[in-house]
Amino acid sequence: MERFFIVTNDGKDIGQRVTEGIIAILISWGKTCIRCLKDENKRIIMDSIPEDFDCAIVIGGDGTLIEVSRALHGRNIPILGINMGTLGYLAEVEVSHIEEALKRLLSGEYAVEDRMMLEGVLCSVSGPLVRDVALNDIVVARRESLRLIHFKLYVNGELLNSYEADGMIISTPTGSTAYNLSAGGPIVEPTASLIVITPICSHALNTSSIVLSAEDELVLEIGEGKQHTVEEACIAFDGADTMTMVTGDTVTVRRAAAFAKIIKLSRVSFLETLRRKMKGN
Repeated sequence: MERFFIVTNDGKDIGQRVTEGIIAILISWGKTCIRCLKDENKRIIMDSIPEDFDCAIVIGGDGTLIEVSRALHGRNIPILGINMGTLGYLAEVEVSHIEEALKRLLSGEYAVEDRMMLEGVLCSVSGPLVRDVALNDIVVARRESLRLIHFKLYVNGELLNSYEADGMIISTPTGSTAYNLSAGGPIVEPTASLIVITPICSHALNTSSIVLSAEDELVLEIGEGKQHTVEEACIAFDGADTMTMVTGDTVTVRRAAAFAKIIKLSRVSFLETLRRKMKGN
């Protein structure tokens, strides 16, 4: 590896002290570093991402790493996360072990995990098709009204179920420990290939999560409200890029063609991380 794309969460690396240290180490070893440029909203400027680099180093936490994985989707670039927050599942390198981690990275002592991503295609009755990807989840939820939303869920063209709920979470295995877990969904080993669907505060008793094959295609439709009223919801990809949906709109979700490439240096297993999370440390 010779060229590194450096992405920093400025809110966590105050003054970019850690970032500057990483860049200084890599330059001293003869490597090239390209800093990520962000707009006034602290989002990655897509046109500024270089065409040619070998690895992305993300300084921040899981949220920043997820943003980078979406920005690099389809590029086949491995991503290394430097954890500046609480114990995470994705950004595994602690600040105190940065130099050791970089040495192992450059000597090839690492593994790359392929993490399944989702592709969602929003079809609106009043607008053009919108296509986006997510590493954690695609969430459709009520926008402002306190009323439950009527959802229709189709799998491979067949109606599976209807829901009256605050929302629906469509999750990858990686995202199973995020919003899906908070809503009572199952924890899934992150390198698995499957899709988890979990209703949010469903107004029914038989509303357990549904686990589907990664080969399945599902369609979630916003139904009519009571007395045939038009309902309004919102859709978010990994908590970002929120768009409005109304009655009749659909989102088609399938496994994305490309995986996120997450670099693993730690010998700490997912199960150990999960155990530590459950203990609160």
